[in-house]
Amino acid sequence: MENALLVGLSRQVALARELDVIANNMANVGTNGFKTRSARFNEFVMPIASAESFKPSDRPLSYVIDKGTPIDLSQGVIERTGNPLDVALRGDAYLVVQTPNGDRYTRAGSLDINARGQLVTQSGQPVMGDGGPITFGANESNARIAADGTVSTDQGQRGKLRMVRFANPLALASEGTNLFASTAAPLPAGPEARLEPGAIEGSNVKAVIEMTRLMEVQRSYQSTANMMSKTDELRSKAIARLADQQA
Repeated sequence: MENALLVGLSRQVALARELDVIANNMANVGTNGFKTRSARFNEFVMPIASAESFKPSDRPLSYVIDKGTPIDLSQGVIERTGNPLDVALRGDAYLVVQTPNGDRYTRAGSLDINARGQLVTQSGQPVMGDGGPITFGANESNARIAADGTVSTDQGQRGKLRMVRFANPLALASEGTNLFASTAAPLPAGPEARLEPGAIEGSNVKAVIEMTRLMEVQRSYQSTANMMSKTDELRSKAIARLADQQA
């Protein structure tokens, strides 16, 4: 009976983890460039539960362990905005963002100019060009980004957006504010990667699918809770009957 409770507990922990992942996806349905994640689990067979001295012999117990939260890198919907500082990325490419912890990477192409004249993301981090952060003078106007990533104003070019890719993009780690970190050095974006000015890439979260998953997780959690409750009730009755027999 204890084993049944422990197996049920491992299942509930896994379901709680999956619920957190779904909630994060749902919270970012409207986040530009957001990439959805899913929960993956493995079976862990308890090797200790294999004694052969009992009749019948013990059978191995299967528990649930967290395997990770792989990312879905499929293209989000491209939405036209007409904003000259908005860019949607198509293909395997990321913009490079300067942060206090080093370079980070994003697909969110809704850009702006801060009070210091720097081209920044919506959360305020400078966007890197091929030669470093892209800055503008106080008297410049009509800032715009071309399809090749060139950033210009009425006074000429100010740089070119740096775009990169990764040999293993599935290893990217989410860091909040729609940024990714990588332990591997980035590679230059390939020829298939391109920018679409005046547009943004929306989130690739499919709200209907996430809501369906949410309902499935809730039902599974409740079913497991019911099983554990009945197991505990059965144990209590067994203890009571044993006590009566001994009396």
